[in-house]
Amino acid sequence: QVQLVESGGGLVQAGGSLKLSCAASGRTFSDYHMGWYRYRQAPGKLREPVATLSKSGSTTYADSVKGRFTISGDNARNTVYLQMDSLKPEDTGVYYCLARDTSSGPPSNYWGQGTQVTVSS
Repeated sequence: QVQLVESGGGLVQAGGSLKLSCAASGRTFSDYHMGWYRYRQAPGKLREPVATLSKSGSTTYADSVKGRFTISGDNARNTVYLQMDSLKPEDTGVYYCLARDTSSGPPSNYWGQGTQVTVSS
């Protein structure tokens, strides 16, 4: 199975940029559907999808981040990235990397430990 380690989070002012990394080990990330999810601490909030990268290379984005965030993968480094530009305070949260295995049977989800992103106004 795959193991995921996120990095790149931190504190940034509104309008700034951060690039998150999700380093995969044990398996290559291209064997999975990959995604970045965000958890914002608030009553009833769950992890919400921010961006996804399919095994075929197609991408999807939450409406709130379209035009500002870019998900990409580097096969040589076995790493998935999330470039975040024009950051807003509402982007604050813990960002998690997800690898979803749909190759057989019910999907299996593998999560990283998360990385904190804080955007100050």
